[in-house]
Amino acid sequence: MTTAELYHVPLSPFCRKVRLSLAEKKIDCRLIEERYWEKDTDFLRRNPAGKVPVLKLNGVVLAESAAICEYLEEIYPEPSLMPEDPLERHEVRRLVFWFDDKFQHEVTSKLLYERVNKKVTGQGFPDSKNVRAGLSAIKFHLDYLSWLLEQRRWLAGDKMTLADFAAASHLSALDYISDVDWHRSAAVKDWYAKIKSRPAFRNILMDHVPGFPPPEHYADLDF
Repeated sequence: MTTAELYHVPLSPFCRKVRLSLAEKKIDCRLIEERYWEKDTDFLRRNPAGKVPVLKLNGVVLAESAAICEYLEEIYPEPSLMPEDPLERHEVRRLVFWFDDKFQHEVTSKLLYERVNKKVTGQGFPDSKNVRAGLSAIKFHLDYLSWLLEQRRWLAGDKMTLADFAAASHLSALDYISDVDWHRSAAVKDWYAKIKSRPAFRNILMDHVPGFPPPEHYADLDF
C-alpha cells in the first residue's frame, strides 16, 4: 500500500481538495499539521513558497494543490476524477480554477481567513467589511452552483470529478464556521449531501480546530 505524508492545515480548502483526492483513490496518508506562517526552515525546503499543502509521496515532494491533484490523476488514474474528453476536462479545470481563484478571493478569504486564520496566526480581529463582502458574494456563487446543477448531475457533467471536490472543499470549510446558507438552493444542498456522504469525506468531517467548534449539522450526513 502506498503511504503518503501531507503537510496541511485542517480548514484549508486547498489541503482538503488534496485529502479528498487521496482518499478517493484509497492512498493511505499521514496528516501533519504545518504552522506555515511561522516559516519553519525545514518546511521552506519542501516548498520555498511557504504554502500548504505539501505532499510527500514515494520519495517525491509535491507542492501546489492543483499540480498535486493532476499528478495523482496521472499516477493513480483509477478511480478517475478527470473525464477522458478534452472539452470535458477543460470544464473540470475551469471550475477548479473558479473555486481556487474567484471563490477563494471573493468568499473564502473574506470569511474563513477573517474569522479563523487571523486568530490562529495572531494577526488580529476580523475586518467586518470583508466579512460582509464575503457573505454577500457567496450568494452569487451558490446561485451559480444551483444553475449548473439544474443542467447536470454533478458540477462539470454526468460524473463526479475534481471540480466537485474543489467546490466541496471550500464549502465544507465555510460550513465548519456556519457561513453557508443551505436553504438557498435545494439542488446545492442535495449535491453537497451526496459529496459529504462519500467515504473519502469521513476524515474531513472529523476535523476539529481548537477554539472553533463546528456546528451540530457539520458532520450530519442528513444535515
